[in-house]
Amino acid sequence: MELTVKKTDEIYGVIKAPPSKSYTHRAVIIASLAEGTSILRDPLYSEDTNASIAACRCFGTDIETFDKYCKVEGTSGKLKTPEDVINVKNSGTTLRIMTSVSALSPGTTVLTGDDSLRKRPMQDLLDALKKLKVNAYSTRNNGMPPIVINSGLSGGETCIKGNISSQFISSLLISSTYAKKPVHIKVKGDFISKPYVDMTIDVMEKFGVKVEFEWEKNMFHVDPGVYKSTDYTIEGDYSSASYLVAAAAALRSEVTIKNLFKKSKQGDKIILDIVQEMGAQVKIRDDEIKIISNGNLIGIDVDLSNSPDLLPTIAALGAVAQGKTRIFGAEHARFKETDRIHTSAVELSKLGVKVSEKDDGLIIEGGAKGGVVNSHMDHRLVMALSIVGIKVGNIKIKNASCYEVSFPHFPQVMNKLGCRLVI
Repeated sequence: MELTVKKTDEIYGVIKAPPSKSYTHRAVIIASLAEGTSILRDPLYSEDTNASIAACRCFGTDIETFDKYCKVEGTSGKLKTPEDVINVKNSGTTLRIMTSVSALSPGTTVLTGDDSLRKRPMQDLLDALKKLKVNAYSTRNNGMPPIVINSGLSGGETCIKGNISSQFISSLLISSTYAKKPVHIKVKGDFISKPYVDMTIDVMEKFGVKVEFEWEKNMFHVDPGVYKSTDYTIEGDYSSASYLVAAAAALRSEVTIKNLFKKSKQGDKIILDIVQEMGAQVKIRDDEIKIISNGNLIGIDVDLSNSPDLLPTIAALGAVAQGKTRIFGAEHARFKETDRIHTSAVELSKLGVKVSEKDDGLIIEGGAKGGVVNSHMDHRLVMALSIVGIKVGNIKIKNASCYEVSFPHFPQVMNKLGCRLVI
């Protein structure tokens, strides 16, 4: 599918942020492991989260989905052996969390995905699981999917690098509740993307499991227990809302986005600080935010060490801002659906933007103009390039349908605000 993005002068309106993809993944998986029936209100149904729902069903969870909620009959951690290989498609979160969860089922589980997912590094998680007596390995012996996981999560002490993927830590934490003995997870080195782990702990606690963190040793502790079913509401997603925020900042605007919480643990809420520093006005209330802008942005320096998913969005804003935008601290953005540092640089350069690629980020000077770009089948790249398009006009994005991975109906939501995106 090709998406044509036309120039937009101004946008106004009130819109609701999509439900959080990260919170939906965690809530569905933990509710599946819980004792009793949980109601998850306002979940996100997207390609990625549907992969988690499908995976949980493979382990014997009964999940009924409705427009505004889903009903999850928990397994109390007593999973069945999947009847077949589980294909999680392009969902890295599903792959990583379910790798540890698979060790709770009897027999053997095989997890695989699409071409992109089969290039995602997993060896650090496999090594960490081995220390907890889990026999899990890559079928191709290259540390990448397909992954085979055999039954058995004994517990004990393990370690994991903190600068590779926070999802590895979240995976270990979620499954540790059903280990045979307490689990102690030491984080080695720099701890990047910690807000994502905070989100995991937040959901675990909502389902009745306490996680302790020992600051002196940089170590998590989880005692054996059981998740308790609950009635849980999914909050709005700052990652997906970042494109709405960026659109409002880049144009003349007055846009209110509901269902974004002031006290959210999501690291990507830093987007509000970023656009404010670039020149937009931001008003934050308890459960909504308002962006007011004249569309004139200036380049700034941005540390994305805790919010790597924002890299394409900030790169797009830098492409339409005055002066230089320096993005740093985001070397882990190279290990997402694509190498987002590289693909962002490649596609923005097609639009006349001067881009310098660094190991951990980008240096961008404005000057974007129209042109034809490619998504590389990366949902965040599609939506970020759309921000450039509404500012400068005449941009065509090839292979654009992948926005459905995280933000179904993205073009329709943008058009509701006054943007002009044509499928």
